[in-house]
Amino acid sequence: MDSDKVVRAMARWWQTVSQEDTDVTSHNPMLYDPLQDGVVKTSKTRQYLAALIICLGAVAAGTALAWTSPVLPQISINVNATTAVNVPPLTGNETNFTLSNVTTAATPTSQPNDGRLQLTVGQQSWISSLLAIGAFLGALPTGYIADAIGRRYTALAMDVPFILAWLSISFANSAGWLYFGRFLIGIATGSFCVVAPMYISEIAETSIRGTLGTLFQLLLTVGILFVYIMGSLVSWTTLSMMCLVVPIVLFAGMLMLPETPVYLLKKGRRADTALSLKWLWGKYCDSRSAIQVIQNDLDQANADASILDLFSNRGARNGLIISMMLMFFQQFSGINAVIFYTQSIFESAGSSLSASVSSIIVGVVQVIMTLTSSLLIDRAGRKILLLFSSTVMTICLAILGAYFDMKESGKDVSHIGWLPLLCMVLFIITFSVGYGPIPWLMMGELFMPDVKATAVSLTVMVNWLCVFVVTKCFGVMINDWGSDMTFWFFACCMALATVYVALALVETKGKSSSQIQTWLSGR
Repeated sequence: MDSDKVVRAMARWWQTVSQEDTDVTSHNPMLYDPLQDGVVKTSKTRQYLAALIICLGAVAAGTALAWTSPVLPQISINVNATTAVNVPPLTGNETNFTLSNVTTAATPTSQPNDGRLQLTVGQQSWISSLLAIGAFLGALPTGYIADAIGRRYTALAMDVPFILAWLSISFANSAGWLYFGRFLIGIATGSFCVVAPMYISEIAETSIRGTLGTLFQLLLTVGILFVYIMGSLVSWTTLSMMCLVVPIVLFAGMLMLPETPVYLLKKGRRADTALSLKWLWGKYCDSRSAIQVIQNDLDQANADASILDLFSNRGARNGLIISMMLMFFQQFSGINAVIFYTQSIFESAGSSLSASVSSIIVGVVQVIMTLTSSLLIDRAGRKILLLFSSTVMTICLAILGAYFDMKESGKDVSHIGWLPLLCMVLFIITFSVGYGPIPWLMMGELFMPDVKATAVSLTVMVNWLCVFVVTKCFGVMINDWGSDMTFWFFACCMALATVYVALALVETKGKSSSQIQTWLSGR
């Protein structure tokens, strides 16, 4: 097997030399590496720019996730009905969900029903859940498409459903058009959950890979917060048209970005790889050395890996298990339970804030702390932040369970009304620092190029499957178990997450792709 890899590597080297001798583009002055001038340096500005542009897809996904929260009350048959509102999706990437058709909402009470649409509770349930269904179905083919036509063209292609969806929603005059739009927007959301982390992981230098990797979650929360703020100020049709602007800007931005160096070199386009690196890392970067590092990673991988290789190769299999487990713990962290009780917790602390203001406050906290995570991730490391996050969340969930146990048993808890508010704030802070962004980041850095597309697609599908399970089971858990047992269940999940991360993960901060694979393969 080792001799085969050596032969393949030598064959690729000879092919590359031959191409460089005959390809006029290889003499492009942009490909010049000024090693002899002693001015080799990299620039990170365009790496940040490229990551921000493709993460506009995360902003678009965030607006889609949060859209139903301020909108459904405006298009309900009975605006004031307690059975026709929706939970704020301030969780990172969870879709809105119906809790036995009875939920709370960040309701912009200043915006009444305009009479254009009047949806029943059943129709609202479909509008909320179709996004998750679309995201699940959109995730798997995206990996194959990204390997076939490239990460950049995949992002451009998958942005089209975003645009069509918001047009369908903005001009909808029936529930059917809303169904169509929400399903399309789900496909686009699931696709960008796959392609954006892939693109970022393949353009980033090792030193800022963590920071760029957290931008997806950060801009997701920005999109959610945007909808909460604007949804309380404008009508739902105006809000939908404002959301349409994001994918349009995304499409225009993607047109000026290059394809990832990893994909280009994988396709044997060495000159284009150098041009891509020069654009992303600056014209004074050492593109030859960077290409050699990428080529070494490609030589360690199988050129035409199948889905079976993902399970037969020890490193790929372990990476897949870890990535899926992190996504499982993200969704079973109890974030939905905490968000569901946001208004109740604020009231317990003596607050008279409306549901919409409470949700905006929570959204602001998430944005600020996810931004903090992006600044800490390459300093503190992934593992320590995950351990800190799950440990604090376990304690907060256990205390919240005890609080609601005392409250539901009739005990006077008025003197400790500040306690659940403190726990909620700490919980959201630590979720935003750890289990909010880091699973998305690690998903992009745990796999070799040959299996990355398939592995990331499967991981995203598992994520959305967990979203669906939590969505459908949460209402049953609240009704049958009670609030206290529900919080304690999620506390147990987070305690298990702490043990798993402590035993199964090593720190990937500052490690190259080959070093990560060496650890995953047990070498």
